[in-house]
Amino acid sequence: FLPSLPENKILVAQHPLLIVANQTATLVCNYTYNGTGKEFRASLHKGTDSSVGVCFISWNTTQIITNSNKEFNCQGDRDKDKVIFNLWNMSANQTDIYFCKIEVMYPPPYVYNEKSNGTVIHVKETPTQIRVPQSAIPLWILSTVTGILALYSMLITAVFINYWQKSKKNMYHQSDYMNMTPRHPAYQKNKGYPSYAPTRDYTAYRS
Repeated sequence: FLPSLPENKILVAQHPLLIVANQTATLVCNYTYNGTGKEFRASLHKGTDSSVGVCFISWNTTQIITNSNKEFNCQGDRDKDKVIFNLWNMSANQTDIYFCKIEVMYPPPYVYNEKSNGTVIHVKETPTQIRVPQSAIPLWILSTVTGILALYSMLITAVFINYWQKSKKNMYHQSDYMNMTPRHPAYQKNKGYPSYAPTRDYTAYRS
């Protein structure tokens, strides 16, 4: 609420606090002026001593000009009895108190408002998002190559196992043999014949 003022006086009112969670803030400067000015200038300043000029807007009956400090993203606009400063891409280190200043540039006398209570803009820290780099190779190509390599590995393993089994079988047959040396009957073991001599058949001499 702004009370009535004597002529050529300006009074500014601001919201005391703005919480910025999405890096965008809209600061409204309500003002009362009952003079005869035709050209105006409004500005937004940062810091308790208003040492940093943030955004500026000038207007008369035919045009509006706005510009901002290169360290801020800000644009000014005006409506009836208010000036609106839109800020975007704000960072946490821009948290501070901001003051609106309204000036009557023409005709004389030059008039500006007394310092208001200001608006504290609190910019919340934005969580850092870790971006996972995406592979330049499409996923379906990677899947196909992986499947082919797996099938190839299985095939090589099967061939190796088959070859190993055949080799083992061949080695078994080569080492397997039968002892062809004739054996003596049990009743001829102690007659002085060598163990390797064949057994004689005495039945051929019997008549």
